[in-house]
Order: sequence, then C-alpha cells, then structure tokens
Amino acid sequence: MTAYTATVTVRLKRGVLDPEAETTKRALDRLGFELDALRSTDRFEIDLDAGNEDAAEERASEMAERLLANPTIHDYEVAVERADG
Repeated sequence: MTAYTATVTVRLKRGVLDPEAETTKRALDRLGFELDALRSTDRFEIDLDAGNEDAAEERASEMAERLLANPTIHDYEVAVERADG
C-alpha cells in the first residue's frame, strides 16, 4: 500500500443559492473589490493508503458521494497525489 493525499473540493452547483458567497461578495464590493461572481467551496484533504492512485481516487470519490457532497446540489472534484511528494 502507498500513502496518498486526496483533495476533495465541494461546491454548490450553478443556480443553487449560495448565501455565504453572496454576503462575502457584497462585503468585498463595499471594500472596493469589483467581482463578477463569487462561489464558496469546502475543501477536504484526506490521507489514505491505497494500492495505486486510481484506487485512492475511487475511495475519495465514494466518500464524496456518500457523505462529503450532496449530489442534488453539489458538484465535487477529486485530486490525488502521493503523500511523499
């Protein structure tokens, strides 16, 4: 088994209301930062052992589908790299 770090980024699908991002965007606008859009995301870093990179990605994707993301309102991305660099 090899040590991997999987990064799962979860974000609301386009069209789903994102009150946290809207509040932050308004505050940034008041501070003089002009933005077209802002979206909030959650990022999870998961250290795990797997036989290869594909197996690590599959496990992290299963975690995202079963708990980390709600597939009705969220999209997610999984990136995997060996933990030793």
